[in-house]
Amino acid sequence: MNTSKASEQIRPRSCVVGTQRAAPAFEKNWQRSFWSLILVQFQGAFSDNALKNLVIFLILGLGLPAEKRDSLVPLVGALFATPFILFSMLGGWLADRFSKRAVTRSVKIFELGIMLFAAGGLGLKNLPMELGAIFLMGVHSAIFGPSKYGLLPEVLPLEKLSWGNGVLELGTFLAIITGTMAGAFFSAHFAGAQSWSGLVLAGLAIGGWAVSAGIAKVPAAAPGKPFRANFAGELWSQLRLMHPDKALWWANWGNTWFFFLAALLQMNLFVHAKDILRLNDAQNGCLQAALAIGIGIGSLVAGLVSRGRIETRLIPLGAAGLAGTAAVLAWPGLNALTFGLGLAVLGFFGGFFIVPVSALLQHRPSSENKGGVLAAANLLSFVGIFLASGVYYLLAHLLGLHSAAIFLISAAFTGLTALGIMLRRSNLVSKCGGIH
Repeated sequence: MNTSKASEQIRPRSCVVGTQRAAPAFEKNWQRSFWSLILVQFQGAFSDNALKNLVIFLILGLGLPAEKRDSLVPLVGALFATPFILFSMLGGWLADRFSKRAVTRSVKIFELGIMLFAAGGLGLKNLPMELGAIFLMGVHSAIFGPSKYGLLPEVLPLEKLSWGNGVLELGTFLAIITGTMAGAFFSAHFAGAQSWSGLVLAGLAIGGWAVSAGIAKVPAAAPGKPFRANFAGELWSQLRLMHPDKALWWANWGNTWFFFLAALLQMNLFVHAKDILRLNDAQNGCLQAALAIGIGIGSLVAGLVSRGRIETRLIPLGAAGLAGTAAVLAWPGLNALTFGLGLAVLGFFGGFFIVPVSALLQHRPSSENKGGVLAAANLLSFVGIFLASGVYYLLAHLLGLHSAAIFLISAAFTGLTALGIMLRRSNLVSKCGGIH
């Protein structure tokens, strides 16, 4: 597909935020950069999830009263999400002000220090240190996020952007699968000697830093961009920048909703697997893996069926599938195998939803604003995750709702979201011709 033609199909001039930079010269040799980025992202997502889920499994194994346990599990999610609210705009500024490759390599060094700290906390069985390490990994990922997503359109030809997003999401959710299972494995295998878990993760951080050398030395997009310490003011500026481009605006809020729903369902799944399905940590990890496998496969299929375009018709389809499957998961009497298959289907529709949303967020901003826009989207996605922790605490702890009821509530609100997306999409297509 001709690149200029594809740009007109995906990005009509009447809906553009800023101007798009010419395609970088190193796109002709994009494979090494792209696959290095995919491996670095895989390692980071694996380590994030291995550490976070290890701590959750350790909490579940403490034999605490249900009331105490149901307050600690969402705390883990909130601690991981809070840094994204505080530091995502800093990550966006760094992604614009400096080479995204340099930012990527720097955060890998930071990750090494975090994992050594985590090893100390795990060895001492010090829960505050373990929770502190989760918070610091949130800081690491908040800073890395805008550079990671901003690198995709800088190293990929335009017609491969949807495909690249599919591969990135597949790799990310494969990392979530293996990271979740690794957390369960570490919990059982290193019982009584959990410092080894932290040391393994520290070794992986060194490997991620080494692989990041394969990413092309991309130039800084806006080397003169001033720093604004007021992240709320910077977020507001980016939202104002996005608002005229309705496709970008609604992609931003769709992204936020997706991560809110994913976090709420994942927290509910931990408890449902333990209390209703009566599964051990390893079996619980397998259910988490089934969800992530579904998202990964759905993301890859979405990238393939997009055929070089940003296929927004997949978004309402994905939302409707999420709603229907979440309702099925609430059905009483499902055994673990059937429930796991349902989770895989849920994840599949999640992949259909998130791939075109991510591609819109990456492609539509101008090059000099891309880091800031992606940082704002990143921040708001973790506002969604943070709010999911609060909503779960409200539903499970304060209202005492059964985990099946939480699945039903999630399904109902996702169904309303799907309906809203269908109506909004019709409006967008009429105003921004060329969006598919």
